[in-house]
Amino acid sequence: MNSSFRPPELSVVLPTDTYETIEPVLTKLRQQTIALGIEVILVAPFAKTLAPASRYESDFAALRSIEAPSIVPLGIPRATGIRAANAPFVFVGETHSFLHNDAAEKLLATAVDGGWDGVTPGFENGNPNGVMSWSAFLTAYGRWSATGPASEIKEAPLYDTLYRREVLMEIGEELAPMLSFGDDLRRALQARGRRLYFCPTARIDHLNIARVRPWLHEHFLIGLMIGSQRARSWPWWRRFGYIAGAWLIPLILFRRCWTEVQQAAKALALPATTLPAVLLAFTVKAAGELVGYLGGGSSKDLTAMVNYEVRRIDYIA
Repeated sequence: MNSSFRPPELSVVLPTDTYETIEPVLTKLRQQTIALGIEVILVAPFAKTLAPASRYESDFAALRSIEAPSIVPLGIPRATGIRAANAPFVFVGETHSFLHNDAAEKLLATAVDGGWDGVTPGFENGNPNGVMSWSAFLTAYGRWSATGPASEIKEAPLYDTLYRREVLMEIGEELAPMLSFGDDLRRALQARGRRLYFCPTARIDHLNIARVRPWLHEHFLIGLMIGSQRARSWPWWRRFGYIAGAWLIPLILFRRCWTEVQQAAKALALPATTLPAVLLAFTVKAAGELVGYLGGGSSKDLTAMVNYEVRRIDYIA
């Protein structure tokens, strides 16, 4: 235990399959300006595989390894880590996203000073090496690109956002599925009157799939998971409406992020075919949603989706 231990200000939850997968993120966390105020919670199916992380225990307020029944879906270890957290604020990280050295400090200060329930950092492309990477980045995080202005926002990412722990704990047993896919968490927070803020000066680098076949497969699976999740709770008539209007989904998604994509395009040197690739990504995602509304999707698809999330570094070159 750190001899200068103090109660943590922030708990960072890191789901992973092995220590080797999460080690680059852990290394970056050690460089945070408030590292000694951070509690790191590593979550994996077998905690003993995380034993090498103990060497960094003195670099943080605390470092713990805990077990989750599974990392499929990822909402399970995310919720497990949040429930185990001791700090008043939590940040659920990913194996392929890296906070800049002062980002945790800025996120925490913004939440405390502004009384916000959640604060989202400004995303930057961690592997800006081609149209596949850029389109994947803008499709997923264009609305929260670091090129945008600081402002109150209606929706934040399910992860890579700092939240007040008590706000998430209010959700109860539904927290795990809400942290997996879809927009149920956004709806739950809005229903409770929770307020979110975008802090672009707190920056985070995000790695994106850059190989064509996995790029296509991942976007299809994203849509499939969303459609399947909705199909389990929606009445038939609502599913039918979305099936009939599935051809409109790519246009709606593209329009929703158009302003932010334009801002990014003006500020960054994007490949010439990036915008068509963004539209293609949304089209593939819509195809996945359609299959999901029709009752498609299996545990094999879910496992493949989690693999893309946890082992992202295998698909960036």
